[in-house]
Amino acid sequence: MKRIVMLICLAATIGTAWSQEVSSRAKAMRMMSFARPEYQVKDIKIFADTMTIYSLSNYVVYPFGVWDNVEQFITNSGLQWYRESGYKQFYDTMSVSVNTMKRIDGSYLDIYRSIWTNKVEMVGAKITDPEIELTNGLHVGVSKQEVFDKFFTKHPKSYTIEVSVIKIISGASEVGEVYTFKGNKLRKIEVVSKYKYY
Repeated sequence: MKRIVMLICLAATIGTAWSQEVSSRAKAMRMMSFARPEYQVKDIKIFADTMTIYSLSNYVVYPFGVWDNVEQFITNSGLQWYRESGYKQFYDTMSVSVNTMKRIDGSYLDIYRSIWTNKVEMVGAKITDPEIELTNGLHVGVSKQEVFDKFFTKHPKSYTIEVSVIKIISGASEVGEVYTFKGNKLRKIEVVSKYKYY
């Protein structure tokens, strides 16, 4: 009898896990239908508390805009930056000249000027300063609703209530933004990249 009860429990557990996976994929497909066309969303994946959005939009690669040099970016931002220049090592054991732009709260942007694109490219960033704003208007401190409204025309609240991390990833998965929420507020924005620099 114990063996039968254990088999029933095991079958119920496996069935629940399978139905949750189907449910996550169904939610992702439904969210795709609400994606704003300017972000050119090609896929969405939902796993646990994380929603990953794959986008072909230029915004994902240039979340702070397209600039020819670091000075243009600094002037346009209108913020006081503490600038450090140096070399950082990346994939292929290459050293690349990187400018680290810092704010007093510890927020920073690592950027460099690419010899291939002749543009300022993002290497990485961690932003907790609400004064730093992305080109789409998002900044730390906005509500989760505002972030979802930026990427979707509408969205069922039940689909997003458990989401505490949104990742917007470029089509080639080279660069992306990670939005982390605490409660209903955006608490941190990170830029992650896998570029082979130069």
